[in-house]
Amino acid sequence: MMRCKFMLAVLLHCGAAIGLLAGGSLAIAADGLAQLREFVRNTQSARGEFEQVVLARSRRKPQQASGSFAYSRPGKFHLEYERPYRQVLVGDGARLWTWDPDLNQVTVREIGDALGSTPAAILFGSAALDERFELGDGGEVDGLAWVEALPKQTESGFEALRLGLEGSQLRRMEMRDSFGQTTVIDFVRLEPNPDLPASYFQFVPPAGADVIGDPSPVPAR
Repeated sequence: MMRCKFMLAVLLHCGAAIGLLAGGSLAIAADGLAQLREFVRNTQSARGEFEQVVLARSRRKPQQASGSFAYSRPGKFHLEYERPYRQVLVGDGARLWTWDPDLNQVTVREIGDALGSTPAAILFGSAALDERFELGDGGEVDGLAWVEALPKQTESGFEALRLGLEGSQLRRMEMRDSFGQTTVIDFVRLEPNPDLPASYFQFVPPAGADVIGDPSPVPAR
């Protein structure tokens, strides 16, 4: 079975966000929303590293993961998990490829409108955030200006999320799913608008890999 349960799965399918944090002046809060709009407007691509922690409601040992990411709007992304085990996820704009090197197994499926009003749309989707989210100010906490985002589509799979920004760059996402799991993703060493080759968002299954799904090109719509 493919072991896809980390950042992309969280961003595409995760549930409600962490409860709102109090504090912060109106001026600082408004600055957070302005920073988010500037980030989405000016950052058409990016690369960096991420660190993720998933906290279960049962308070069992936190699940930790880390790796690197890159994206190019709209809909193209490349994620590589290095810890706790290697896994590669590539979105080529039409399909999502997931490769588990340990199993040499690849799954492929159409992305379609999967990004929609999910947390992934903040990073990988179009810039039309106001069409998909109700955005509100979240104040300043821990040196970050926070924004709260509520999906306008009830079938989005989550209820809300919180985004922490600094200097018009996204530094943290906080979410809580319907099972009570809290997910915190920190983005580190983020480089906005790097020169990324088109080949970085393409995937060819390795020789001998077990491919699940249809790898043929998706017809233009």
